Amino acid sequence: MFYYGKDLLTVGKAIQILHGSLATTLTPEVRTKILQSQQYVENIVAKSEKVYGINTGFGVLCDTIISDTQTKTLQYNLLRSHSVGVGKPIAKDLAKLMLICKVQSLAKGFSGVNLATVERILWHIENDVIPVVPEKGSVGASGDLAPLSHLFLPLLGLGEVFDENKIVPTADILKKYNLAPIQLGAKEGLALINGTQFILAHAVMGVARLHHCLELADIIGAISLEALMGSIKPFEARLHRIRPFRGNLLVAQRIYNLVKESEVLKSHVDCERVQDPYSLRCMPQVHGASRNAWLHLKELTEIELNAVTDNPIIFGENDTISGGNFHGQPLALPLDYATLAAAEIGNISDRRCYLMIEGRFGLPRLLLKETGLNSGFMIPQYTTAALVSENKSLCFPASADSIPTSLGQEDHVSMGSISGRKLHQVIDNLEYILAIEMLYATQALEFRRPLRSTALVEDVVNQIRQQVAFATEDRIFAEDINTIHQLILSKSFKSLVQEYEKLNIGFEEFKLD
Repeated sequence: MFYYGKDLLTVGKAIQILHGSLATTLTPEVRTKILQSQQYVENIVAKSEKVYGINTGFGVLCDTIISDTQTKTLQYNLLRSHSVGVGKPIAKDLAKLMLICKVQSLAKGFSGVNLATVERILWHIENDVIPVVPEKGSVGASGDLAPLSHLFLPLLGLGEVFDENKIVPTADILKKYNLAPIQLGAKEGLALINGTQFILAHAVMGVARLHHCLELADIIGAISLEALMGSIKPFEARLHRIRPFRGNLLVAQRIYNLVKESEVLKSHVDCERVQDPYSLRCMPQVHGASRNAWLHLKELTEIELNAVTDNPIIFGENDTISGGNFHGQPLALPLDYATLAAAEIGNISDRRCYLMIEGRFGLPRLLLKETGLNSGFMIPQYTTAALVSENKSLCFPASADSIPTSLGQEDHVSMGSISGRKLHQVIDNLEYILAIEMLYATQALEFRRPLRSTALVEDVVNQIRQQVAFATEDRIFAEDINTIHQLILSKSFKSLVQEYEKLNIGFEEFKLD
């Protein structure tokens, strides 16, 4: 059981809640904190004290006083006027993560919302009735205003939701479940849409997706190393202990343990090449650097998962602060860093693909014995090259830009929402690049038979071979690529990859928990 507002929310737990494998609730103590915070707001309204967002306008309109009788209308208008997102809806899982992240923030008891509002958001999570949120429109400061406004329109009976994976009007869903729209009180609308939950949801999902890619990259890299009869010496621990970056140490240990008992390795250990190409022997340094970037994103994401990011913050009836906790810069920078890290994994993977079709190290050119009439595996590497090039174009840091908004009141913004979206575009491409390297590596390894690799490596190869046969002539390789892509993203394959985390001995910080 996870207790919102009390327990520490991690990326792993957020993903478990998302998939329904971890139950949640609000403790009596947390409910009391939420009620107390909401009472502070009511008292401020009753005393007609001027507090931003409670009885004033928003943004550049912060000096406009709103009367006590109009505070509820103010919040209602806020959500409607700020719902200006455009583009395709984000994935349902991302929108659901936004709700999960927002509940954790509101449950801290510093936002002045009604308990009934938090309970309605929980109802949406628990019943998998998830709001439709457009992908574009946030500049990542003053909160993710546009996407969060769309996220909470259904509380008012407005907007659209996913119901059983179909998009339907919220009004139809409220009628179906015999529910009435919520009437927002003072400060509530602002508490809902001020915050970084759009950026944060992309970060949470990005940490999880990139983690899987990094685990895959080591495994696939090890198969490529075997297929190319590469040396194990660059993966010895003593080499990395004298340059002890944590990611480097981890990758070296993993790949060493993956291949150390291999028949293929033992067949050439006494006549190893003096040096392998960088894409083989520098895997600890390159994969490791991306691991370090991933760890940085994970650590900062988990701080944000347990933070209060709306504005103003309600510490007490006479103690409010209008600050900048909604600013997305703390996540925008590491998201851009992680985007570069993901792109580099694809970059080095493409180089290993190229090595395997060159006809070097005892492998047939283009990975077929008979070429000329057959083009063999020439063209899949064109695809990796195209994807790698596209990823490079996506690596410009969105956080390097800022365009003032709200008539200059919001004069520096993070663009972290764009950082988050770009990370997932790069990961989308990376997953295909890794699928193509897997296609190449498993094809190339067959030319080392009857020698076998380790049980761990052969287990992965057998998983691929059950669905993609060894090629002796040309065929539609796009079908193979798509089959492997779907397989490596499947639950069964992810479970297999998770078993390989047992090779991460002494590197607990690199696990999702």
